[in-house]
Amino acid sequence: MAAVRESASRVAGEMGGDAGADAGGDAAPVQVARDGAVATVWLNRPEAYNALSEAVLAHLGAAFEALGSDAAVRVVVLAARGSAFCAGHDLREMRATPSDDYYRQLFARCTRVMTAIRAMPQPVIARVQGLATAAGCQLVASCDLAVASEESRFAVSGINLGLFCSTPSVALSRNVLRKQAFEMLVTGEFIDARQAMAWGLVNRVTPAGNLDAEVDLLARSILAKPEVAVRMGKDLFYRQLEMGTAAAYQLAGQTMACNMMDESALAGVQAFLDKRSGSRR
Repeated sequence: MAAVRESASRVAGEMGGDAGADAGGDAAPVQVARDGAVATVWLNRPEAYNALSEAVLAHLGAAFEALGSDAAVRVVVLAARGSAFCAGHDLREMRATPSDDYYRQLFARCTRVMTAIRAMPQPVIARVQGLATAAGCQLVASCDLAVASEESRFAVSGINLGLFCSTPSVALSRNVLRKQAFEMLVTGEFIDARQAMAWGLVNRVTPAGNLDAEVDLLARSILAKPEVAVRMGKDLFYRQLEMGTAAAYQLAGQTMACNMMDESALAGVQAFLDKRSGSRR
């Protein structure tokens, strides 16, 4: 990332963006594009580092709700226009209404957006370029999968402004080991894409010019698998994480039995058995 852009982000983008720098005029702050069974949700405030304004949160929530109930969509990609993925909450909006009730409502709205990603039946892939800070880093952690360009950088840097990134800590600590997550939270320091992958925040790192191809490769790999198994698997994966071991195994057994009765699973198992029998002859 260019030094000028990085320097500016230290003021306007470490924890949140600058609404005064919003671009696009009347363009929607969130846009949705479709490519067959893959839907891409675009954050569209590039000059504000795609800060999560109230309008962005409302549009994101509506987009995730609509796509989650669309049976024709099997994979969702969360992407962003411009040089940054997302610089967190919109600080100008937050500072303009300094009241406890407003802040509680704002963070509750943001939480609903983050948890909507988990609730969607489709896998959601974050396509990350540039900065992902504070609630932007939370967005990456909330997605099921993440592919980052090599120049991407991640931080939960509210602490630098006197504000512990409490809500981002929930998603971050469920991706990254505790001591690593806490270090990020109390220092506000950036980690690069390779470190983010080593720590478990992202799945893949690729050159910027290859980012779309790498996201597409991951999406197509998911599309090649039976839809029922993927949807059941995502639901089971998150539900069992919140349970004790015994309850998790009980739920897993129920899910696997139900999955096994699906026609695609029965056909897949039979095809495997037939192939193995043929190879023995």
